[in-house]
Amino acid sequence: MNPTKKVAFYTLGCKLNFSETSTIARGFAEEGFDRVDFKESADIYVINTCSVTENADKRFKTIVKQAQKSNPDAFVAAIGCYAQLKPEELADVNGVDLVLGATEKFKITDYLNDLTKNDFGEVHSCEIEEADFYVGSYSIGDRTRAFLKVQDGCDYKCTYCTIPLARGISRSDTMTNVLKNAQEISEQGIKEIVLTGVNIGDYGKGEFGNKKHEHTFLDLVKQLDKVEGIERLRISSIEPNLLKNETIDLVSNSRAFVPHFHIPLQSGSNEILKKMKRRYMKELYIDRVSKIKEVMPHACVGVDVIVGFPGETDDVFLETYNFLSSLDISYLHVFQYSERDNTEAAKMPDVVSKAKRVKRSKMLRGLSAKKRRAFYENQLDTDRIVLFESENKEGYIHGFTENYVKVKTPWNPELVNTLEKVRLTKIDEDGLVRFEFQEDLTLH
Repeated sequence: MNPTKKVAFYTLGCKLNFSETSTIARGFAEEGFDRVDFKESADIYVINTCSVTENADKRFKTIVKQAQKSNPDAFVAAIGCYAQLKPEELADVNGVDLVLGATEKFKITDYLNDLTKNDFGEVHSCEIEEADFYVGSYSIGDRTRAFLKVQDGCDYKCTYCTIPLARGISRSDTMTNVLKNAQEISEQGIKEIVLTGVNIGDYGKGEFGNKKHEHTFLDLVKQLDKVEGIERLRISSIEPNLLKNETIDLVSNSRAFVPHFHIPLQSGSNEILKKMKRRYMKELYIDRVSKIKEVMPHACVGVDVIVGFPGETDDVFLETYNFLSSLDISYLHVFQYSERDNTEAAKMPDVVSKAKRVKRSKMLRGLSAKKRRAFYENQLDTDRIVLFESENKEGYIHGFTENYVKVKTPWNPELVNTLEKVRLTKIDEDGLVRFEFQEDLTLH
């Protein structure tokens, strides 16, 4: 291949997608491609798709148009979850030349014999049962944070979710490879690693190609905490039934793991949780949050919740709203339920109108803003350690404390990628926290 060819990437969806895009991009670099920003003219555009929500599906066509606007002759490839679930649909989008499924995406350069545009999108997509091997990956976007993939796929059968159809069975990276990747990341001067996967609490299943657990998530956390050079480790989303007391206790006494948990709830109604085929009831969720706050009162707890699931009456929604209002949580990620093909929920009766889904979403987003404000207020006049980001946003630099309080201060390039001890002093008009630097810190 011509070593001067340029490639650009666009990633939709989750942290896992970002980690895989970054790994695929490094493969292009090894083949002699130069990576450029997606807004620039490139010879090939790679779009890593998501299919969790209807909006991610719709955005795909817009992104393809953006690529064509930058270079009408560019080769456009679609990979990721939507590409696995509906390859023919993506291939029919005007301008798309190549669609690769769950296993093929990691070998994308093998499918690029030349970059001549095709009259029709070419599809290479496996049966999802064939997606039974593991490909490790990690993302390096800016210099402050990296997403480290430790697990892929899911064996759960939640009635609203297409992820098992898009990513296959639950399988894990080997402990040895996770630790090696973590070490590689730390050696590049990155201060924080976020552990990611589809169902990371299931870590260990399929580690060596079999279904039994060679290690557990707790084993992984223990080993990562010992890796020298990593300043911070953050657990991304973890199922409440897989978040064990031992893990919470370890984080509370950890050298590197920070007091921040993101725990999907989805509904505060046991009736709806059963319809969703979630593997817990709300009483377990209360127990998990209570345990975290007992050993780490300053911990940040984020929650995923879905509104408008079939059968969610006004009373059932208020049950969820009141449940969330009563919990000692820090913020919400709110999703409007969207029907996905080949899921049980799409065939369920008692469909909630789109208008009600929108209204309920707004109500929970308002609750989230109140919860975040209350959490931030509770952190004022405490000393925290901030990791500063690399972007200059309208004259300010932002950063996050270990317990995920977002702070701002006038732009200073010397702060980029540094850990600084601060005292949180006040909440600004934009909802971010101001601070004063504290001198007695040796970390940098």
